[in-house]
Amino acid sequence: MESERMNAEHFLSLIRKSKQGKFKIYIGMSAGVGKTYRMLQEAHSLLRNGIDVKIGYVETHNRVETVEQLKGLPVIARRTSFYKGKELEEMDVQAVINLHPEVVIVDELAHSNIEGSKNEKRWQDVLEILEVGISVISAVNIQHIESLNEEIKMITGIEVRERIPDRIIALADEVVNIDLTAEDLIARLKEGKIYPSDKIQAALNNFFQSDHILQLRQLALKEVAGHVVRQVDHVLHKGMMVRHDRFLACIGSDAKKAKNVIRKTARLASYYGGEWYVLYVQTPRESVDKIALDKQRLLINNFKLATELGGQVLQVKSKQIPNAILEQVSKMNITTVCIGKPKLTLFGIILATGVFNELLKKLSSADIDLIILS
Repeated sequence: MESERMNAEHFLSLIRKSKQGKFKIYIGMSAGVGKTYRMLQEAHSLLRNGIDVKIGYVETHNRVETVEQLKGLPVIARRTSFYKGKELEEMDVQAVINLHPEVVIVDELAHSNIEGSKNEKRWQDVLEILEVGISVISAVNIQHIESLNEEIKMITGIEVRERIPDRIIALADEVVNIDLTAEDLIARLKEGKIYPSDKIQAALNNFFQSDHILQLRQLALKEVAGHVVRQVDHVLHKGMMVRHDRFLACIGSDAKKAKNVIRKTARLASYYGGEWYVLYVQTPRESVDKIALDKQRLLINNFKLATELGGQVLQVKSKQIPNAILEQVSKMNITTVCIGKPKLTLFGIILATGVFNELLKKLSSADIDLIILS
Protein backbone atom coordinates (compact mmCIF):
# COMPACT_ATOMS: atom_id res chain seq x y z
CA MET A 1 0.00 0.00 0.00
CA GLU A 2 2.91 2.37 0.79
CA SER A 3 4.46 1.88 -2.68
CA GLU A 4 1.00 2.38 -4.24
CA ARG A 5 0.61 5.69 -2.35
CA MET A 6 4.08 6.94 -3.39
CA ASN A 7 3.41 5.89 -6.99
CA ALA A 8 0.19 7.91 -7.11
CA GLU A 9 1.81 10.90 -5.39
CA HIS A 10 4.62 10.96 -7.95
CA PHE A 11 2.15 11.14 -10.84
CA LEU A 12 0.16 13.72 -8.87
CA SER A 13 3.26 15.94 -8.71
CA LEU A 14 3.67 15.63 -12.49
CA ILE A 15 0.09 16.78 -13.02
CA ARG A 16 0.51 19.84 -10.82
CA LYS A 17 3.76 20.94 -12.51
CA SER A 18 2.08 21.80 -15.79
CA LYS A 19 -1.26 22.58 -17.34
CA GLN A 20 -0.37 20.25 -20.23
CA GLY A 21 -1.83 16.76 -20.02
CA LYS A 22 0.65 14.28 -18.51
CA PHE A 23 0.94 10.78 -19.89
CA LYS A 24 1.67 7.62 -17.92
CA ILE A 25 1.89 4.14 -19.43
CA TYR A 26 1.86 0.79 -17.66
CA ILE A 27 3.70 -1.85 -19.70
CA GLY A 28 3.44 -5.60 -19.17
CA MET A 29 4.93 -8.68 -20.77
CA SER A 30 1.48 -10.16 -21.48
CA ALA A 31 -2.19 -10.17 -20.58
CA GLY A 32 -2.89 -11.00 -16.95
CA VAL A 33 0.09 -9.37 -15.23
CA GLY A 34 -2.16 -6.78 -13.56
CA LYS A 35 -1.87 -3.56 -15.61
CA THR A 36 -5.58 -2.69 -15.46
CA TYR A 37 -5.76 -3.63 -11.78
CA ARG A 38 -2.83 -1.32 -11.02
CA MET A 39 -4.35 1.56 -13.01
CA LEU A 40 -7.58 1.24 -11.04
CA GLN A 41 -5.63 1.13 -7.76
CA GLU A 42 -3.95 4.37 -8.75
CA ALA A 43 -7.32 5.90 -9.71
CA HIS A 44 -8.62 5.19 -6.19
CA SER A 45 -5.50 6.74 -4.68
CA LEU A 46 -5.83 9.90 -6.83
CA LEU A 47 -9.53 10.14 -5.95
CA ARG A 48 -8.68 9.99 -2.24
CA ASN A 49 -6.22 12.85 -2.82
CA GLY A 50 -8.96 15.07 -4.23
CA ILE A 51 -8.05 14.63 -7.91
CA ASP A 52 -10.89 14.58 -10.44
CA VAL A 53 -10.20 11.20 -12.04
CA LYS A 54 -12.60 9.31 -14.30
CA ILE A 55 -12.65 6.01 -16.16
CA GLY A 56 -12.62 6.67 -19.91
CA TYR A 57 -12.39 3.02 -20.89
CA VAL A 58 -11.46 -0.08 -18.91
CA GLU A 59 -11.69 -3.68 -20.07
CA THR A 60 -12.11 -5.98 -17.04
CA HIS A 61 -12.35 -9.23 -19.08
CA ASN A 62 -14.68 -10.29 -16.24
CA ARG A 63 -11.68 -10.82 -13.94
CA VAL A 64 -13.09 -10.78 -10.40
CA GLU A 65 -10.24 -8.76 -8.83
CA THR A 66 -10.41 -6.12 -11.59
CA VAL A 67 -14.21 -5.81 -11.39
CA GLU A 68 -13.88 -5.22 -7.62
CA GLN A 69 -11.34 -2.44 -8.17
CA LEU A 70 -13.69 -0.67 -10.59
CA LYS A 71 -16.31 -0.19 -7.86
CA GLY A 72 -16.57 3.34 -6.53
CA LEU A 73 -14.83 4.98 -9.49
CA PRO A 74 -16.70 7.48 -11.73
CA VAL A 75 -17.11 5.98 -15.20
CA ILE A 76 -17.74 7.99 -18.38
CA ALA A 77 -20.46 6.31 -20.44
CA ARG A 78 -19.20 4.59 -23.61
CA ARG A 79 -20.25 5.46 -27.13
CA THR A 80 -22.27 2.69 -28.81
CA SER A 81 -22.18 1.95 -32.54
CA PHE A 82 -23.52 -0.74 -34.82
CA TYR A 83 -20.98 -2.60 -36.94
CA LYS A 84 -21.85 -5.60 -39.12
CA GLY A 85 -25.12 -6.06 -37.27
CA LYS A 86 -23.59 -5.96 -33.80
CA GLU A 87 -23.82 -3.26 -31.16
CA LEU A 88 -20.28 -2.39 -30.04
CA GLU A 89 -18.88 0.03 -27.47
CA GLU A 90 -15.96 2.43 -27.76
CA MET A 91 -14.55 5.16 -25.55
CA ASP A 92 -16.49 8.41 -25.99
CA VAL A 93 -13.60 10.78 -26.66
CA GLN A 94 -15.82 13.85 -27.00
CA ALA A 95 -17.52 13.09 -23.68
CA VAL A 96 -14.10 12.84 -22.02
CA ILE A 97 -13.08 16.20 -23.49
CA ASN A 98 -16.42 17.84 -22.55
CA LEU A 99 -16.28 16.58 -18.94
CA HIS A 100 -12.57 17.50 -18.79
CA PRO A 101 -11.45 15.54 -15.70
CA GLU A 102 -7.91 16.13 -14.42
CA VAL A 103 -7.02 12.50 -15.12
CA VAL A 104 -8.67 9.85 -17.27
CA ILE A 105 -7.94 6.10 -17.27
CA VAL A 106 -7.76 4.61 -20.78
CA ASP A 107 -7.11 0.88 -21.11
CA GLU A 108 -5.75 -1.10 -24.09
CA LEU A 109 -3.74 1.61 -25.84
CA ALA A 110 -3.17 -0.49 -28.99
CA HIS A 111 -6.89 -1.12 -29.59
CA SER A 112 -8.29 -0.54 -33.09
CA ASN A 113 -11.50 1.50 -33.04
CA ILE A 114 -14.50 0.26 -35.01
CA GLU A 115 -14.97 1.51 -38.54
CA GLY A 116 -16.52 4.96 -38.67
CA SER A 117 -14.81 6.22 -35.50
CA LYS A 118 -13.10 9.62 -35.67
CA ASN A 119 -9.70 8.01 -35.04
CA GLU A 120 -8.55 4.65 -36.32
CA LYS A 121 -6.61 3.77 -33.15
CA ARG A 122 -7.10 4.37 -29.45
CA TRP A 123 -3.61 5.84 -29.07
CA GLN A 124 -4.81 8.58 -31.44
CA ASP A 125 -7.77 9.18 -29.10
CA VAL A 126 -5.29 9.51 -26.23
CA LEU A 127 -3.21 12.11 -28.10
CA GLU A 128 -6.37 14.13 -28.70
CA ILE A 129 -7.22 13.99 -24.98
CA LEU A 130 -3.69 14.98 -23.93
CA GLU A 131 -3.76 17.97 -26.30
CA VAL A 132 -6.64 19.57 -24.41
CA GLY A 133 -4.77 19.35 -21.09
CA ILE A 134 -6.24 16.15 -19.63
CA SER A 135 -3.72 13.74 -18.09
CA VAL A 136 -3.97 10.10 -19.17
CA ILE A 137 -2.99 6.83 -17.51
CA SER A 138 -2.97 3.97 -20.00
CA ALA A 139 -1.65 0.43 -20.47
CA VAL A 140 -0.15 -1.73 -23.21
CA ASN A 141 1.57 -5.10 -23.60
CA ILE A 142 5.14 -5.22 -24.87
CA GLN A 143 4.11 -7.21 -27.97
CA HIS A 144 2.10 -4.25 -29.26
CA ILE A 145 5.14 -1.99 -29.80
CA GLU A 146 5.69 -1.59 -33.54
CA SER A 147 9.48 -1.91 -33.75
CA LEU A 148 9.36 -5.20 -31.79
CA ASN A 149 6.91 -6.82 -34.21
CA GLU A 150 9.41 -9.15 -35.91
CA GLU A 151 11.07 -10.08 -32.63
CA ILE A 152 7.71 -10.91 -31.04
CA LYS A 153 6.80 -13.05 -34.05
CA MET A 154 10.07 -14.98 -33.69
CA ILE A 155 9.46 -15.58 -29.97
CA THR A 156 5.78 -16.52 -30.05
CA GLY A 157 5.11 -17.52 -33.65
CA ILE A 158 2.25 -15.00 -33.65
CA GLU A 159 2.10 -11.77 -35.65
CA VAL A 160 0.44 -9.12 -33.52
CA ARG A 161 -1.92 -7.02 -35.65
CA GLU A 162 -2.72 -4.21 -33.22
CA ARG A 163 0.39 -2.08 -32.68
CA ILE A 164 1.42 1.36 -31.46
CA PRO A 165 4.27 3.48 -32.87
CA ASP A 166 7.36 3.66 -30.66
CA ARG A 167 7.01 7.44 -30.50
CA ILE A 168 3.91 7.00 -28.29
CA ILE A 169 6.06 5.34 -25.62
CA ALA A 170 8.68 8.07 -26.08
CA LEU A 171 5.98 10.73 -25.48
CA ALA A 172 5.12 9.32 -22.05
CA ASP A 173 6.17 11.29 -18.98
CA GLU A 174 6.31 8.05 -17.03
CA VAL A 175 6.55 4.40 -18.05
CA VAL A 176 6.05 1.68 -15.43
CA ASN A 177 6.68 -2.03 -15.87
CA ILE A 178 4.20 -4.40 -14.22
CA ASP A 179 6.35 -7.44 -13.61
CA LEU A 180 5.62 -11.03 -12.64
CA THR A 181 7.74 -14.14 -12.76
CA ALA A 182 6.83 -16.70 -15.43
CA GLU A 183 5.81 -19.11 -12.65
CA ASP A 184 3.44 -16.59 -11.04
CA LEU A 185 1.85 -15.66 -14.38
CA ILE A 186 1.28 -19.31 -15.35
CA ALA A 187 -0.15 -19.97 -11.86
CA ARG A 188 -2.60 -17.09 -12.33
CA LEU A 189 -3.61 -18.55 -15.69
CA LYS A 190 -4.20 -22.03 -14.22
CA GLU A 191 -6.28 -20.52 -11.40
CA GLY A 192 -8.63 -18.99 -13.99
CA LYS A 193 -7.62 -15.41 -13.17
CA ILE A 194 -6.75 -14.49 -16.78
CA TYR A 195 -8.93 -16.51 -19.18
CA PRO A 196 -12.10 -18.62 -18.84
CA SER A 197 -11.49 -22.31 -18.05
CA ASP A 198 -12.18 -23.46 -21.64
CA LYS A 199 -9.29 -21.32 -22.96
CA ILE A 200 -6.64 -22.13 -20.35
CA GLN A 201 -5.11 -25.22 -21.98
CA ALA A 202 -4.87 -23.59 -25.39
CA ALA A 203 -3.12 -20.59 -23.80
CA LEU A 204 -0.64 -22.89 -22.01
CA ASN A 205 0.11 -24.69 -25.26
CA ASN A 206 0.69 -21.48 -27.21
CA PHE A 207 1.45 -18.00 -25.90
CA PHE A 208 1.88 -18.84 -22.19
CA GLN A 209 4.92 -21.08 -22.48
CA SER A 210 7.63 -20.42 -19.90
CA ASP A 211 10.38 -19.63 -22.43
CA HIS A 212 8.08 -17.24 -24.31
CA ILE A 213 7.17 -15.42 -21.11
CA LEU A 214 10.82 -15.09 -20.02
CA GLN A 215 11.80 -13.52 -23.36
CA LEU A 216 8.81 -11.16 -23.31
CA ARG A 217 9.63 -10.23 -19.73
CA GLN A 218 13.17 -9.36 -20.76
CA LEU A 219 11.87 -7.14 -23.59
CA ALA A 220 9.50 -5.33 -21.21
CA LEU A 221 12.25 -4.72 -18.66
CA LYS A 222 14.61 -3.42 -21.37
CA GLU A 223 11.93 -1.12 -22.79
CA VAL A 224 11.24 0.53 -19.45
CA ALA A 225 14.96 0.70 -18.56
CA GLY A 226 15.64 2.40 -21.91
CA HIS A 227 12.92 4.96 -21.23
CA VAL A 228 14.45 5.76 -17.82
CA VAL A 229 17.94 6.11 -19.36
CA ARG A 230 16.60 8.57 -21.95
CA GLN A 231 14.85 10.61 -19.26
CA VAL A 232 18.01 10.76 -17.12
CA ASP A 233 20.11 11.79 -20.13
CA HIS A 234 17.58 14.50 -20.98
CA VAL A 235 17.71 15.92 -17.45
CA LEU A 236 21.51 15.69 -17.09
CA HIS A 237 22.27 17.13 -20.52
CA LYS A 238 19.65 19.86 -20.52
CA GLY A 239 21.27 22.97 -21.94
CA MET A 240 24.57 21.19 -22.56
CA MET A 241 26.25 20.68 -25.93
CA VAL A 242 26.24 16.91 -26.49
CA ARG A 243 26.59 14.71 -29.53
CA HIS A 244 23.23 14.38 -31.26
CA ASP A 245 22.85 10.88 -32.70
CA ARG A 246 21.44 10.59 -36.21
CA PHE A 247 20.84 7.16 -37.68
CA LEU A 248 20.54 6.26 -41.36
CA ALA A 249 18.83 2.97 -42.29
CA CYS A 250 19.88 1.94 -45.79
CA ILE A 251 17.30 -0.27 -47.48
CA GLY A 252 16.72 -1.89 -50.85
CA SER A 253 13.65 -3.38 -52.46
CA ASP A 254 13.97 -6.64 -50.46
CA ALA A 255 10.83 -6.11 -48.35
CA LYS A 256 11.52 -8.50 -45.47
CA LYS A 257 15.13 -7.41 -44.93
CA ALA A 258 14.13 -3.76 -45.27
CA LYS A 259 11.41 -4.10 -42.60
CA ASN A 260 13.94 -5.59 -40.22
CA VAL A 261 16.48 -2.81 -40.82
CA ILE A 262 13.77 -0.16 -40.37
CA ARG A 263 12.45 -1.62 -37.10
CA LYS A 264 15.90 -2.17 -35.58
CA THR A 265 17.12 1.29 -36.56
CA ALA A 266 13.96 2.79 -35.04
CA ARG A 267 14.71 1.02 -31.76
CA LEU A 268 18.33 2.19 -31.77
CA ALA A 269 17.27 5.77 -32.41
CA SER A 270 14.61 5.51 -29.70
CA TYR A 271 17.11 4.12 -27.18
CA TYR A 272 19.67 6.85 -27.83
CA GLY A 273 17.07 9.57 -28.21
CA GLY A 274 18.27 10.39 -31.73
CA GLU A 275 16.73 11.24 -35.07
CA TRP A 276 16.68 8.69 -37.85
CA TYR A 277 16.20 8.42 -41.58
CA VAL A 278 15.55 5.71 -44.15
CA LEU A 279 17.50 5.88 -47.39
CA TYR A 280 16.47 4.08 -50.56
CA VAL A 281 18.85 4.42 -53.49
CA GLN A 282 17.06 3.73 -56.76
CA THR A 283 19.52 2.29 -59.26
CA PRO A 284 18.77 2.25 -63.03
CA ARG A 285 17.72 -1.41 -62.84
CA GLU A 286 15.06 -0.46 -60.25
CA SER A 287 13.63 2.49 -62.16
CA VAL A 288 9.83 2.84 -62.18
CA ASP A 289 9.50 1.24 -65.61
CA LYS A 290 11.66 -1.77 -64.66
CA ILE A 291 10.85 -2.65 -61.04
CA ALA A 292 7.99 -5.16 -60.57
CA LEU A 293 4.67 -3.76 -59.31
CA ASP A 294 4.62 -6.05 -56.26
CA LYS A 295 8.08 -4.77 -55.27
CA GLN A 296 6.89 -1.19 -55.71
CA ARG A 297 3.94 -1.84 -53.38
CA LEU A 298 6.17 -3.46 -50.74
CA LEU A 299 8.61 -0.56 -50.97
CA ILE A 300 5.79 1.96 -50.44
CA ASN A 301 4.59 -0.09 -47.42
CA ASN A 302 8.10 0.05 -45.96
CA PHE A 303 8.21 3.82 -46.45
CA LYS A 304 4.88 4.02 -44.61
CA LEU A 305 6.23 1.83 -41.78
CA ALA A 306 9.28 4.09 -41.41
CA THR A 307 7.07 7.19 -41.23
CA GLU A 308 4.78 5.57 -38.62
CA LEU A 309 7.83 4.74 -36.51
CA GLY A 310 8.96 8.37 -36.62
CA GLY A 311 11.60 8.16 -39.34
CA GLN A 312 12.07 10.43 -42.36
CA VAL A 313 12.26 8.76 -45.79
CA LEU A 314 14.94 9.80 -48.28
CA GLN A 315 14.76 8.62 -51.92
CA VAL A 316 17.61 9.29 -54.31
CA LYS A 317 18.61 8.06 -57.77
CA SER A 318 22.17 6.90 -58.36
CA LYS A 319 24.26 4.32 -60.19
CA GLN A 320 26.68 4.12 -57.26
CA ILE A 321 25.01 3.14 -53.97
CA PRO A 322 28.07 3.77 -51.70
CA ASN A 323 28.48 7.28 -53.13
CA ALA A 324 24.78 8.01 -52.64
CA ILE A 325 24.98 6.79 -49.01
CA LEU A 326 28.07 8.94 -48.33
CA GLU A 327 26.41 11.97 -49.87
CA GLN A 328 23.37 11.64 -47.57
CA VAL A 329 25.60 10.91 -44.56
CA SER A 330 27.33 14.23 -45.12
CA LYS A 331 24.18 16.15 -45.99
CA MET A 332 22.14 14.91 -42.99
CA ASN A 333 25.03 14.90 -40.46
CA ILE A 334 24.56 11.16 -39.85
CA THR A 335 26.47 9.58 -36.95
CA THR A 336 25.50 5.91 -37.52
CA VAL A 337 24.74 4.00 -40.72
CA CYS A 338 22.64 0.81 -40.42
CA ILE A 339 22.56 -1.79 -43.19
CA GLY A 340 21.15 -5.30 -43.52
CA LYS A 341 23.40 -8.37 -43.55
CA PRO A 342 24.38 -9.12 -47.17
CA LYS A 343 23.64 -12.49 -48.75
CA LEU A 344 26.98 -14.22 -48.30
CA THR A 345 27.36 -16.20 -51.51
CA LEU A 346 30.94 -16.55 -52.79
CA PHE A 347 30.13 -14.69 -56.03
CA GLY A 348 28.39 -11.95 -54.05
CA ILE A 349 31.40 -11.54 -51.73
CA ILE A 350 33.79 -11.20 -54.68
CA LEU A 351 31.56 -8.55 -56.31
CA ALA A 352 30.76 -6.65 -53.14
CA THR A 353 34.12 -6.63 -51.34
CA GLY A 354 35.49 -3.60 -53.20
CA VAL A 355 32.26 -1.63 -52.79
CA PHE A 356 31.94 -2.53 -49.11
CA ASN A 357 35.59 -1.69 -48.38
CA GLU A 358 35.19 1.66 -50.10
CA LEU A 359 32.11 2.45 -47.98
CA LEU A 360 33.77 1.27 -44.76
CA LYS A 361 36.94 3.26 -45.43
CA LYS A 362 35.07 6.50 -46.12
CA LEU A 363 32.75 6.09 -43.12
CA SER A 364 35.70 5.34 -40.86
CA SER A 365 37.63 8.40 -42.01
CA ALA A 366 34.57 10.54 -41.28
CA ASP A 367 34.15 8.99 -37.78
CA ILE A 368 30.79 7.45 -38.73
CA ASP A 369 29.69 4.19 -37.09
CA LEU A 370 28.50 1.31 -39.28
CA ILE A 371 26.11 -1.30 -37.91
CA ILE A 372 25.32 -4.48 -39.85
CA LEU A 373 21.95 -5.76 -38.66
CA SER A 374 21.12 -9.47 -38.66
